[in-house]
Amino acid sequence: MADQKDNPQDGDNDPGSKRPGRDPNNNLRFSRSMLTWLVILAVGVLVLLVLHPPGGPTTVAYSKFRQELKQNNIEQVAVHGSGRISFKLKTRLPGEPANSPLHMVTYRPKSTVDGAGWHQLVEDFASHGVMKYSSPPSNHLFWTIFIDYGPLILVGVIIYFLFFRHMRSAGGGIGMLGNFGRSRHRLLSKEHTNVTFNDVAGIDEAKEELTEIVEFLRNPKRFQKLGGRIPRGVLLIGSPGVGKTLLAKAIAGEADVPFFSISGSDFVEMFVGVGASRVRDLFKTAKESSPCIVFLDEIDAVGRRRGNGFSSGGHDEREQTLNAILVEMDGFDTNDQVIVIAATNRSDVLDPALTRPGRFDRQVTVPLPDIKGRYEILKVHAKKVKLAADVDMLKLARQTPMFSGADLAAVINEAALIATMANKEAVEMGDLEEARDKIRFGKARKSRAMDEDDRILTAWHEAGHAVIQFFSPQADPLHKVTIIPRGPFGGATFSLPEKDRYYLSQKHLLAQLRILFGGRVAEELYLNEVDSGAGMDIRQATAIAREMVCSYGMSEALGPIRFSQDEEQGWMPRTREYSEKTAELIDSEVQRLIKTAHQEATQMLIEKKTELTNLKDALLKYESLDAEDVKRIMAGQALSKPTVGDLLAAEQLRRGPEVRGSADPNTTGPGIGPLPQPG
Repeated sequence: MADQKDNPQDGDNDPGSKRPGRDPNNNLRFSRSMLTWLVILAVGVLVLLVLHPPGGPTTVAYSKFRQELKQNNIEQVAVHGSGRISFKLKTRLPGEPANSPLHMVTYRPKSTVDGAGWHQLVEDFASHGVMKYSSPPSNHLFWTIFIDYGPLILVGVIIYFLFFRHMRSAGGGIGMLGNFGRSRHRLLSKEHTNVTFNDVAGIDEAKEELTEIVEFLRNPKRFQKLGGRIPRGVLLIGSPGVGKTLLAKAIAGEADVPFFSISGSDFVEMFVGVGASRVRDLFKTAKESSPCIVFLDEIDAVGRRRGNGFSSGGHDEREQTLNAILVEMDGFDTNDQVIVIAATNRSDVLDPALTRPGRFDRQVTVPLPDIKGRYEILKVHAKKVKLAADVDMLKLARQTPMFSGADLAAVINEAALIATMANKEAVEMGDLEEARDKIRFGKARKSRAMDEDDRILTAWHEAGHAVIQFFSPQADPLHKVTIIPRGPFGGATFSLPEKDRYYLSQKHLLAQLRILFGGRVAEELYLNEVDSGAGMDIRQATAIAREMVCSYGMSEALGPIRFSQDEEQGWMPRTREYSEKTAELIDSEVQRLIKTAHQEATQMLIEKKTELTNLKDALLKYESLDAEDVKRIMAGQALSKPTVGDLLAAEQLRRGPEVRGSADPNTTGPGIGPLPQPG
C-alpha cells in the first residue's frame, strides 16, 4: 500500500469520474419540470376543493327522500345522470340541530331510472310542491365522471410525467424500473486515473505479478503471437487498507486504459434480477471501451459460496448476480481486451466457480507491509508535509508493526494536524508518535481528572506490566509506559518489536502470558485487592492460551492436533469435531497455561519488588516514561525531567487557572496491558 500524488478521489466531485448516460443539465431541466407539475397539482387540488368542499351535503336513503317528498318538505330538486339526486328541504328534519344543512343527496334505485318509474317520479315532483326541478344536460354524465375520478387521473398523469417519461428519456429502458438495471459503475478516463506503479510502495511482489497484465493491455499482439492467453480475471486478496484499489488503478494508469470501478454491494437491490442486469450492462459498456479494466471491489458481497445455508426466497438474488458474472467472463472473446480485477479480504468464502481457470485464476496476495515496505510508504506520504530535523522514518516504521498503508497515511495526516494545532513550524517526531498511538489506541485524555486512589492503582498495574516486559528477553522490547488515560483505557504499556514476526515461538507466547498477568499480580501483591481493570488482559491471555492449545499444537497432553472450530458456519450453530472428554482436556490445558503464567509473574514481581516500586513512584511523578527512562529507573538512577506538577504550574502561568475535567465513567479500568504486537 502506498499513497498516490495528487490523486483525485473517486466520486462525483472527481473531474475524471463520470457515470455513463448522465447529462449535468438533465438535473436542472428535471427540477424545473417537477416544479411546474407540482404547481399544476396544487391548482388541481384547489379546484377539487372548490367543487367538492369538505362540508358537503348529507347523504340520506332514497326512502327518506320519498318520505319528505310526500310531506311536501322539499323545495328544490336536481337530478343527475349518474342516478344522483340532490335536493333542498324547506324545513330541517325533526330532531336535527339548528345548524344542520338543508341540502341533501340520495341515489335513485334502478327501477326509477327509465320507463314508468322515471315518469312517475317527475309527476310526484309537480304534485308535492317542488318549486324548482332541473334535469341534467345530455353531457352531464361526462362531467360527473370527471369530477368523481378526476383526482385519480390527475395523480396518474403527474406520476407519468415526473418519473416514467424522465427515466425513459434518460435511457432507463421501460421507464423508472428499467433504470434499476443500469450499472452504477464509476469510470475514470485515461486522462484522470493519475496513478502508476511509482505511486505504489511496500508491495513490490504484487506489482511484479501484475506487470504482465500491463504489458498485455499495452501490446496484446505480443502475447497472441505465441498463442498465449492472458488471465481474464485477477483476484487481489488482502486485509482492508493494504492498497488493493490503488494497485488496480495503478495497472490502469500504467497501461493508459479506462478504469471501471464498482462495489459488489451495488449489484444487489430490492428487486429480483437487478444485479444480473447491472452485470450485463457493466460488461457491455466495458467491451465497448476495450481495452479497459473492470474493478469489482468487495466481490465477496455477491460471490459467496452457493448452497451454504438457506435462501429467503425461491432463488437467491446474489446467486443470480454471481451466475451473470460467471457467464460474462466466459463470454470474453480473444479480441476483448477487458481485464477484470476483483478485491476481497475474505477469499475463503468465495465460490469455487469464481477461482477456476478461465475466470479469476490469477490470485495475488497483497500483504501488510513489512518494515521496509512501511518505510517506503511513510516516505511517499511524508512528501506532502514539512518534517522537522529530528524525524526518523525508519524508527517510525519499526514502531508501526501490523499497520496497513491506510493506517500509515492516517498517521502522517494526524501528525500534521497535531503539529498545526500546536502552532509548530514542522512536524516533529513526538507528533508522529502521538499520532501513531492515537490511531491505534485512541486519543490521550490528559484533561481527565483521576482520583488519587485510581492513579495509584493504575501506576501499580502498568508498572507490573512494564517490569515483566523489561526483564523478559523473549518478549518485544519495552517502548513506553503511561498512566495517562487513552481512549477508553486508564493507562497503557507499549512494546516496540525489533523485527516483523512471521512466526510466533512458544517462548514468545509464554512471555506474553506473563506480561499480561503482570498488572493483575501487582495489584494482588501490593494493594491486596483486585478490580475489573485487568479484564482486557485476561481476555487476551485466554485467547492466546486457547490458540496455543487448539491451533498451534503447543500442548504436551494433546499433541500437535488442531481442535479449532470452523469459522465459516454462516448463521448455523458452530459444530466441533471432538468429544466432550477432549473438550474437558482442552479446558484443562488452557487453565494450566494460565495458572503457570500467573505463578511465574508473581514470582518475578516478588523478586523485583524494588524496581517495581521505583517504577510505580516514577509513573505517579511523571505519568509517562519512555524506554530510556525505564532503563534508568531499573538501574536505580534518578530522572532529570520536569514532573507533572512542574508542567501544570508552567501551563497555569501561561494560560491562567484552569479546572481539569471530570472523570469519565465509561473507562474500562486501570489499563490495557502490554498490548502485545502480533507477528
